[in-house]
Amino acid sequence: MIAPSRLADAVLVAMSGGVDSSLTAALLAREGRPIIGVTMKTFCYTGSEGPTRTCCGLDGIADAKSVAAQLDMPHHVFDVEEDFTRDVIDDFVSEYAAGRTPIPCVRCNSFTKFRDLLVRADALDCRWLATGHYARVVRPRSGPPELHLGADDHKDQTYFLWGMPREALDRLLLPVGELTKPQVRAEARRLGLDTADKPESFEICFVPDNDYAGVLRRYLPEDHPALSPGTIRFEDGSDAGEHPGYAHYTVGQRKGLPGGFPEPMFVLEIRPESRDVIIGPRASLARSRIGAGGANWLAEPPDGGDRIGVRIRHGAAIVDAEVIEATPTGFSLELPVPQSAITPGQSAVLYRGGRVLGGGVIVSN
Repeated sequence: MIAPSRLADAVLVAMSGGVDSSLTAALLAREGRPIIGVTMKTFCYTGSEGPTRTCCGLDGIADAKSVAAQLDMPHHVFDVEEDFTRDVIDDFVSEYAAGRTPIPCVRCNSFTKFRDLLVRADALDCRWLATGHYARVVRPRSGPPELHLGADDHKDQTYFLWGMPREALDRLLLPVGELTKPQVRAEARRLGLDTADKPESFEICFVPDNDYAGVLRRYLPEDHPALSPGTIRFEDGSDAGEHPGYAHYTVGQRKGLPGGFPEPMFVLEIRPESRDVIIGPRASLARSRIGAGGANWLAEPPDGGDRIGVRIRHGAAIVDAEVIEATPTGFSLELPVPQSAITPGQSAVLYRGGRVLGGGVIVSN
């Protein structure tokens, strides 16, 4: 175990119970760094039907403890249910109620996870904070630390990290950001970590069955407009059918729409004030403008006229954009090549080369 006299150099390792954070701890231990593991206990499994076998469930805590024991490191579990409910679940409900499509993982990283972990690191006298995210922190010889794309293009998680406090970069270590997922698995197996072959979880932790509307029904009044019948309309306003509630839809969605048309229909827009869901052909999804609010800058904001890159959904390619305006709280972009399904509530993350400049929540397209 770590001697108290060494704690000033210690690393607080966020351990979800998955292979990525497990290997993060193991790599830092191999470097000889004193490490302390922490797992955050969120809403996911307290008195309700939540996940047990995911990295957000009870098994996640057990797996994190198991790996910590393997590495002979201290491990703590912190209850952040109140903050998580306020910052993530309440926001999830209010965004869907307003006809937008939120990203809970961004909210968690931005408001709950990193802020709380920095507080815990200070409380435990840890200089550094480490997570298992696929991203990299670059520390130039002069200038502040920078957040960069991870080495694995398919696993890069910078899309979810743009909202972290900028000061976190001064203390952040991301060991697996230099590796690909197959390399992480192979190294975890070589080290005999209990989580080496643990399956990945892709669902939202508090929506394990992907029933978004079911979550909303637990939090909204039964007659809320988001859960009440409305009209599906074409772009010209004509009637195309009925829907059971606009919370069941998101921009770009095809499933669950009326058929029998010459070409497939997609959700183009949600109008909560009238409960209308607007549909049209794929070509109508393309947009050449993005407006974003709630910006967080991990570098100096770009200037109007700058050419940068933007990613509008996780897993999508970074595409060219021209900055129309960037302020401390938001930005607007022009896209030389129109993009499909730019969705209010999702994130727009800005890049210059491999560096993350910051991001914001899409409010208009």
